[in-house]
Amino acid sequence: MTIRWGILGAGRIAKKFAEDFKVVNNGKIVAVASRSQDRSNKFVHEFEIPKAYSSYEEMVENPDIDLVYVATPHNFHFEHASLCLNNGKSVLCEKPVTVNSEEFELLQNLAKEKNLFFMEALWTYYLPAIIQAMDWIREGKIGAVKQLQVSFGFPGDMDEKMRLANPDLAGGALLDIGIYGIAMAELVFDEELEDIQAMAHFSDTGIDDYNSIQLKYKSGGMAQISSSFVSEFKNEAIIYGTKGRIEIPQFWMAKKAFLITSAEKLEFINKNVQLGYNYEAFAVNELLKKGAIESSVVPLVKSKRILSIMDQVRNQIGLRYPFEK
Repeated sequence: MTIRWGILGAGRIAKKFAEDFKVVNNGKIVAVASRSQDRSNKFVHEFEIPKAYSSYEEMVENPDIDLVYVATPHNFHFEHASLCLNNGKSVLCEKPVTVNSEEFELLQNLAKEKNLFFMEALWTYYLPAIIQAMDWIREGKIGAVKQLQVSFGFPGDMDEKMRLANPDLAGGALLDIGIYGIAMAELVFDEELEDIQAMAHFSDTGIDDYNSIQLKYKSGGMAQISSSFVSEFKNEAIIYGTKGRIEIPQFWMAKKAFLITSAEKLEFINKNVQLGYNYEAFAVNELLKKGAIESSVVPLVKSKRILSIMDQVRNQIGLRYPFEK
């Protein structure tokens, strides 16, 4: 059984996903939709995809599509995922799956009502380097995990018309890249939160262009997360335990992981040339073939917790988008 995909949106992320999909042997991309027919035509020509649409609505009515990858800007995720689910299509939706928890609850309920697969595209969780790091933790290599430090920052295009700086498109560092650090914390600690403290600086367009977040978990574990569109950070995750640490360069797209303790030093290096979206896509195909409607790696409860944290952070820093009620 081959899972047939449609891609909704033909931008930068969609192209990266389609490029990695070339090595996925249990699924096939059969259609792409953009609001521009010219953009759709160029996309299908580049990736040898059978069908190009200039209408999202028309694509999701295609009975030969099993699942849709939603790759549009954040503010459209709720609308476009709803469109897919209401037309009987399972959904893999780019992160953040919605802008806030309220939208997520509605989508989650709709997916369950339709008995359709629904998942947030937290591709980082499927990367071999991240899986190896979590294995080291479970094996007790670094003892009890106490702290996580995450940095993700780069000078971004802050023109008010561009997505990163546009509040109408749910721009800002938190939703775009800060979510990766929060997702990492939720993966490492996976327990109830005790406290959240957040600070942010706002750009002239009214979005957070850099921020700092501290999370404290019930066990005493703590995470320090920084994200920025104005500075180049080290862009790494460091997990500290009582016996050592794990360093993960470029953690959101990790190819390497290093274990450092007084007893040993180990390294993991993934030499595959793909960015890593292929691991997520392959796993989703296998889940659909089994008739699953949810992933155990990225369960809906995990996405809900991440969104809840971002909701609380936004409340603390005073970030609200124009389209939110």
